[in-house]
Amino acid sequence: MRKASRLFEIIQILRLARKPVTAAAIAEDLEVTVRSIYRDIGALQAMRVPIEGERGIGYILRPGFDLPPLMFSIEEIEAVVLGLALIERTGDGELMEASRRAGTKVAAAVPAPLRQVLSSRTLHAWGSVAPAPDGVDLALVRKAIRDEEKLLLDYRDEQGRESRRIIRPLALIYYSQAFVVVAWCELREALRNFRADRVVRCEPIGAHFRHEGDRLRELWMAGWESNNKEQGAKAPQFGRGHI
Repeated sequence: MRKASRLFEIIQILRLARKPVTAAAIAEDLEVTVRSIYRDIGALQAMRVPIEGERGIGYILRPGFDLPPLMFSIEEIEAVVLGLALIERTGDGELMEASRRAGTKVAAAVPAPLRQVLSSRTLHAWGSVAPAPDGVDLALVRKAIRDEEKLLLDYRDEQGRESRRIIRPLALIYYSQAFVVVAWCELREALRNFRADRVVRCEPIGAHFRHEGDRLRELWMAGWESNNKEQGAKAPQFGRGHI
């Protein structure tokens, strides 16, 4: 177990304990030496974590000190770091700004040893960033998905043919090359995938499809999985029903 993870686990053990916990008990629980626990306790005290006690008697976390209700292991922090880095590649301006705020909040909420994982920049996501589409606000699409609100699209397909569609947006796929809106198309009465860079105009129409989203997403996922099996691939290039 790495030191940062061990420090986190020690805090959790002391936080949940109802009486002083000896270094030997902590060492047995974490499968390390007692000497390592003594060093870790000293490191935590140096970071002003209010641990009281002494060798041979046990340690407690002083009353009034608490950690946020949501805590992470070091591996979970690394997953968060990489996830936020991947968002930076989406070209979705609102999500990119939200990811920066989320990183700041997570850093403020975790103990110093784990905070270092966020600030050290040892994990990176590399590759091209899809340009933000001109004809559609991705934040508007995400809100419509959450609210189960229909959207009106003026759309230009691969051959340059234009059409007007009322859609029920279900999901948004972030490919490295483009964004794809998965939706139920009322014109075709079928599931369709719309490339965001081919949307000329997009706006809500004030009508909703309440309580239908989950059922339609299940239908889409069933078709996606079936398509993958047919192609022998793990993921679709731009999904089934792309136009």
